[in-house]
Amino acid sequence: MEKTPIIEFSDVTFKYKSQQKPTLKNINLKIYPGEKILIAGQSGSGKSTLAHCLNALIPCSYKGDMEGTLRVLGKNPSELGVFGMSQIVGTVLQDTDGQFIALTVAEDMAFALENDNVPQDEMFRKVDEVADKLDLSSFLDHAPGELSGGQKQRVSLGGVMACDVKILLFDEPLANLDPATGKKTIALIDEIMKNEEMTVVIIEHRIEDVLYKDVDRVILMDKGEIKADMHPDELLSSDLLSGNGIREPLYISALKAAGCKIEPSMHPQHIETMDVSLCKDKVQKWFHYAGSKTEKEQGDILLSVSGVDFGYSKEQQILKNISFDIRKGEIVSLVGRNGAGKSTLASLICGFIRPGSGKIMFNGENLADLSVKEIGERIGYVMQSPNQMISKPMIFDEVAMGLEVRGVPKDEIKERVYKILKICGLYPFRNWPVSALSFGQKKRVSIASILVMEPEMIILDEPTAGQDYAHYTEIMEFLLKVREEMPVTILMITHDMHLMLEYTDRTLVLTGGELLMDSHPADVLTREDVCDKAYLKKTSLYELSLKCGIDEPYEFVKRFIEDEENGKGGLLWQE
Repeated sequence: MEKTPIIEFSDVTFKYKSQQKPTLKNINLKIYPGEKILIAGQSGSGKSTLAHCLNALIPCSYKGDMEGTLRVLGKNPSELGVFGMSQIVGTVLQDTDGQFIALTVAEDMAFALENDNVPQDEMFRKVDEVADKLDLSSFLDHAPGELSGGQKQRVSLGGVMACDVKILLFDEPLANLDPATGKKTIALIDEIMKNEEMTVVIIEHRIEDVLYKDVDRVILMDKGEIKADMHPDELLSSDLLSGNGIREPLYISALKAAGCKIEPSMHPQHIETMDVSLCKDKVQKWFHYAGSKTEKEQGDILLSVSGVDFGYSKEQQILKNISFDIRKGEIVSLVGRNGAGKSTLASLICGFIRPGSGKIMFNGENLADLSVKEIGERIGYVMQSPNQMISKPMIFDEVAMGLEVRGVPKDEIKERVYKILKICGLYPFRNWPVSALSFGQKKRVSIASILVMEPEMIILDEPTAGQDYAHYTEIMEFLLKVREEMPVTILMITHDMHLMLEYTDRTLVLTGGELLMDSHPADVLTREDVCDKAYLKKTSLYELSLKCGIDEPYEFVKRFIEDEENGKGGLLWQE
């Protein structure tokens, strides 16, 4: 006897009121109780619209025309409304700032329970239990706005976990989490699903990270249509991910670069359990062919941080004896767990706060002698949340604002703004209101508003969080181009290990307010002790190299990244 689907789309087409063409086209999809489903696709593919149908934001909040039928637990979401569906589908938003209601973490996590008139003793018990699971017990009396991006994400998850919903819907749950916490989150989602007999739907770009735990099916979307509905082993054995602008897991890319054919029977969903016995010889041949390129000549020192300490009080020291140099033209990644002090260090460099001791020099000038405005003319800062940066209602006006304040002529403003918008993939929206954009698009607006100012150095806090692979690549390739042409030096705070490996020359690792390591990204991500201390995650290329009998994992990772940069595709050794 066939199971009854808990979610069923039948010939569903949806067109937003403000658009000419439908965003969802003839969607047919069945999701069964207890399944874990990953929905992937580029920005604009219809993933979020599909999610909005599940929690009744469509049609209750986002108006439009819907054809076909949708049933969730046998009910019509449009009839139950947002409140009715919230008791069936628990949603964790990507933009956590938009989900907070209360003044403290505990109150926010208890909000839905209060609405359901849960007795106070049970409410306290549930909140404490969930806070313990999510490592939030010490933050219960904090305001949500005081927390880091990753901590905010866990508070949102806690608010959902406290309720007895049947379906958990996650919109980019890993976007603001450090790799180890992201891994823990995926494990936690898996545990909740099994223990509570939940159905889980995850919308996420970081496919490799989601696949850390078993997924029943991956739904691949493009231009409002379902392009694939497959088990991960089948999907990873095809070229559908790369063909639809999605980043494949790095170990899959490396195996394909070595000329290996991936088969479902190899169980490629997890590198730890994947059978690579038939690939060893090819991978070893590729490794010896690839060689290693000579290091490029280093530029002069632009930023020098020497013996910097900082604390909001004597009892609360955030940074201790931090020293490093950044040279002109470098792209450097700053990594570490949430709360390690990365954003604090960036604030010190920008002059928003001043060190308790030590010195920060920029191009030979002591930043202590400069005002925030003077530092801002030399160093641009793009914050993690675009909501904290954007102040104009229209996109063009937001990107042009800094130039207008400086008195740049109107014709030049228009030329420079259009140029930046084109490169950031925002030109078609130049006359749109910012409110009409997705979180990822708002992120690109905030980056564009800084890049248009042409600073000597830019600091980007999580520049690619929530971006699909196509836009991620577009922004990063643009930053590489800018570095060569302007030139500009770039410091990136990131949790994205792919970005760190592929695009940065050097990595600074912070943990517990101290600089743990300053080295090549491949060196960092093949050091188990460093990854454990800093809440990073060893690259899957490390595991692949060991499984293929290569005892130089650092060299293997480095050569693969260099080979990708050179655009060889890895197959030249076979010619």
